[in-house]
Amino acid sequence: MRALVYHGPGNKAWEEVPKPTLLADTDAIVRVDAVTICGTDLHILKGDVPAVTDGRILGHEAVGTVEEVGSGVKNVHVGDRVLVSCITACGSCRFCRESRYGQCLGGGGWILGHKIDGTQADYVRVPFADNSTYPAPVGIADEELLMLADILPTGYEVGVLNGKVAPGDVIAVVGAGPIGLSAIMGARLYSPSHVIAIDKADTRLEAAKQFGADVIVNNGVQDPAEVVAELTDGLGADVAIEAVGVPATFELAARLIRPGGRVANVGVHGEAATLHLEDLWIRDVTITTGLVDTYSTPTLLKLIVSHQVDAGQFITHHFDFGAFLEAYDVFGRAAETGALKVVLTRA
Repeated sequence: MRALVYHGPGNKAWEEVPKPTLLADTDAIVRVDAVTICGTDLHILKGDVPAVTDGRILGHEAVGTVEEVGSGVKNVHVGDRVLVSCITACGSCRFCRESRYGQCLGGGGWILGHKIDGTQADYVRVPFADNSTYPAPVGIADEELLMLADILPTGYEVGVLNGKVAPGDVIAVVGAGPIGLSAIMGARLYSPSHVIAIDKADTRLEAAKQFGADVIVNNGVQDPAEVVAELTDGLGADVAIEAVGVPATFELAARLIRPGGRVANVGVHGEAATLHLEDLWIRDVTITTGLVDTYSTPTLLKLIVSHQVDAGQFITHHFDFGAFLEAYDVFGRAAETGALKVVLTRA
């Protein structure tokens, strides 16, 4: 089969590799029908995730068709159309029993495209298939369902829920890429008074308007702190969601927060950021971090089926499977290409 293989920082290839086989009785082999590229994949290619080693197949999001299941799989059957979650869950360890699947101690967590071969391939082995896939609802397109593999639960859980967004809040979202847009969409479910999108790319700020931001700020031109202060009588945002993963954006999020506010860091950081405790210690600020757990996926599935969330808005570019290198190029130059999410589908 063909797969997108990592060969060290800055080096990837679409090449022939062995088809995966069942390694445990709880595994499933899934034929990948639709897959996307995540900002985390770009972090891996920059060398920000050293646990990813030479030869690893990248990718942790997919919609596909089950081709084979192990003898211990009870609820997933050959021929089923499924969503493959970015998080794998053993279902029985301490953290899985607390719905903290991202911290799974039993061999799960974020492993696809990280510690084991991932989804950017013709086929993928999915461990703990009963707990790590979801039946595809009838009538929902593969590409729309694909947005629930990672970005929607990530923005919702690590941004909106960790930030404790509440009605009437002023929300500042730093970064209007796919995760920031997901956080904007999720925050809108809680009736905030204002959602402020902050980015340096005008194309992404325009997209943020479509996702529910009522105020946009290009922080290459204007100081977001001034805008936030004007909207809050000088107090600062109730919630600041960091959705990029570089030191400057984390430090900006912390600068925008009011006393008693919450900073929810979602971005994947590859280098140290400065925590200005000399300013924050006296202001009762809460800072949260997190890897998505995907406990919200069943809720988000209901919202998509009932058309209260339009996941299809994320998708800007379509490619065939053989065009992975082109898709990476377009996604990696998102500020120029206007790419939000690229989707690759089987011809």
